[in-house]
Amino acid sequence: MKTPHNPFKAALKAGQQQYGFWLGLCSPLSAELLGHTGYDWLLIDGEHAPNNIPSILSQLQALGSTDTHAVVRLVDDNPSTIKQALDIGAQSLLIPMVETAEQAKALVSAVSYPPAGTRGVGTALARAASWNIRTDYFEAVQREFCLLIQIESATAVQNLDEILAVDGIDGVFIGPADLAASLGHLNNPGHADVVKTIADSIDKIRAAGLAAGTLATNKTVARERARQGVQFIALGVDTLALAQSAKSILSTFHDQNDVSSDSGNGAY
Repeated sequence: MKTPHNPFKAALKAGQQQYGFWLGLCSPLSAELLGHTGYDWLLIDGEHAPNNIPSILSQLQALGSTDTHAVVRLVDDNPSTIKQALDIGAQSLLIPMVETAEQAKALVSAVSYPPAGTRGVGTALARAASWNIRTDYFEAVQREFCLLIQIESATAVQNLDEILAVDGIDGVFIGPADLAASLGHLNNPGHADVVKTIADSIDKIRAAGLAAGTLATNKTVARERARQGVQFIALGVDTLALAQSAKSILSTFHDQNDVSSDSGNGAY
């Protein structure tokens, strides 16, 4: 048994566009459903959604039957949580609120086995290693692992050059909502200051040879980010999609019902 190939990491390295979707419902059933809809990657959110290690595991298992790659965003940069996420089989991690090069270096260490890093070895208990059944796990694990860091504050932007110089990072995700708030424009990621900061950050990330990513639920913004060279873009969020779809169905029903009521008297 061989360690699974990471198509998401390979695509980023090849400069290919990768479109994704956010998972916040914490359901393996909805994750599996969305895994069959054609997205390149799905983000299991452990920061703002009420996910934990067991619920992340169940969604990783569900997505294993689909062609969509799972990216896991953890609640923070805690090495213990990182170790658990890696052991249950996460091949791509997104770590939020990275603000310094020192923090980025610590993350690279946390996801790497000694002597390169400080990740604990417990493969007999690890789904990632198929409980020591995989024959090439230690040979392949680092090659197939993808580390994404999230910059979303004025401090991170100020330190971006130093962060990008850290070896071992595969991509940098720009969090527009928190970045806007940090720059003094809460709930206004479309503010000119935020837009310029994002554009400048994208240029720096690309110049460093790394993949840039972001969340853009507005189609116009998403197309603009793709034009700017953002490689991995999340186009939607399951909670928003469900709410919007349900509201639309109800609104359409009411509209049709009103028309029917107004014109229905004497119709027969």
